[in-house]
Amino acid sequence: MNKVAVMTDSNSGITQIEGKKLGIKVVPMPFTIDGEEYLEDITLTQEKFYEMLLSDSYVSTSQPSLGYVSSIWDELLAQYDEIVYIPMSSGLSKSCASATQMANEEYKGKVYVVNNQRISVTQRQSVLDAIELAKMGYSGKEIYDILTEVKMQSDIFIMVDTLKYLKQGGRITPTAAALGGMLKLKPILLIKGEKLDKFKMRNRTVEDAEVAMIAAIKEAINGYLKELDGKTDNVHIEIAYSGTDTKDASQYAKMVKKEFNLKDDELVVQPLSLSISCHIGPGALALAISKAIPDKYIK
Repeated sequence: MNKVAVMTDSNSGITQIEGKKLGIKVVPMPFTIDGEEYLEDITLTQEKFYEMLLSDSYVSTSQPSLGYVSSIWDELLAQYDEIVYIPMSSGLSKSCASATQMANEEYKGKVYVVNNQRISVTQRQSVLDAIELAKMGYSGKEIYDILTEVKMQSDIFIMVDTLKYLKQGGRITPTAAALGGMLKLKPILLIKGEKLDKFKMRNRTVEDAEVAMIAAIKEAINGYLKELDGKTDNVHIEIAYSGTDTKDASQYAKMVKKEFNLKDDELVVQPLSLSISCHIGPGALALAISKAIPDKYIK
């Protein structure tokens, strides 16, 4: 049986400390802030990131150098037979495509780069699924195939607190931002597949948006996810947030646990990836869902 290593990047929300506990490698995502490069969770903390973002520093994302990624692959392949690497969605960064090309050209049959088009808490769940599949004895290629098969079985709905950063990034026009500000809209964005997209723009309060996200998750559970296997109880529900104030996320967690009858350890609450946060700003709140590994693959 091949020994399979699992690897991801910090867009999954998995910290360096948590990665060590899980026995996986986590590639830190690079950021350039006012011309200086930082590495997420190494030289760039959540607190420092938001302090600089709110001071109107120029923040841009980048991708890990291929030399750095390949050095980790070489290190892991000295101990393991294969690697399953789960980076952020190819629709949100070129890092996945670059890693895939390098794996196909230089590490064929050894490294499998999963483009399962997820980020943040749903990407994190893919990593946890890969770890479980590896423990069950699946090969790197088999884990790659399973994660690719189920990649669209997840959604992230994000309530944005301010339109400032969406306007700066060109995702909405200045006119739409001004109108949304006057109407005090709390837009909801959807991450599914290739991009960050608009879901609803008519919510006037945080409470409206929170209820709308819960309704959207219930629709997914009882809709397309149920159609897969007739089940509604084999899903993972997750909350994510941007900013350093966790009060709203904690309050929302209570509401979500009540709505879905979840125990404390059945609900993941994590900071949003900084790669998303730099485009939407602080104060965002997200509700996500991921279908569990299909029963046919459980050994």
